[in-house]
Amino acid sequence: MPMTVEKAQVTLPSDREVKVTRSFKAARPLVYRAYTEPALVQRWLLGPPGWSMPVCEMDVRVGGRYRWRWRSDTDGSEFGFAGTFREVQPPSRLVHTETYDPGTVGDAHPQSEAIVSVAFSEDGGITTETTLIDFGSKEARDAAMATGMTGGMEQSYQLLDVLLVERG
Repeated sequence: MPMTVEKAQVTLPSDREVKVTRSFKAARPLVYRAYTEPALVQRWLLGPPGWSMPVCEMDVRVGGRYRWRWRSDTDGSEFGFAGTFREVQPPSRLVHTETYDPGTVGDAHPQSEAIVSVAFSEDGGITTETTLIDFGSKEARDAAMATGMTGGMEQSYQLLDVLLVERG
């Protein structure tokens, strides 16, 4: 089992942004790979128990697209996200657009495109990942936060902790 790290720290730097910072006991290139290789992403980016990620398509290059889709193991309901990579700087930075696809879960978000910036820094074998999501409006940010988004992120990060220990 991985050594304990602090849970994700969540702040609201502006009325339209959410910033999530989380550290991992792993080298930066490995954490970056876990964010950019579909076979690895499908193992940790799951949120609460009871969900799988049957679709994880990622063309990780500037202008490349991605599409992620989750499915509930209990009732088969689905939702997803899709977007385009704007910046790809291995192993330090990713920036992509993100559009929510409510699928059969329902539309909890106003339909707007968010900008997601992910930065990776390493110090002494600890990689800190900082995600800044600009939802474009306070309404969109608040709707996303109301879904329990950051709690689901921490549950995914705990799965990533396990994956990193296996791969480390």
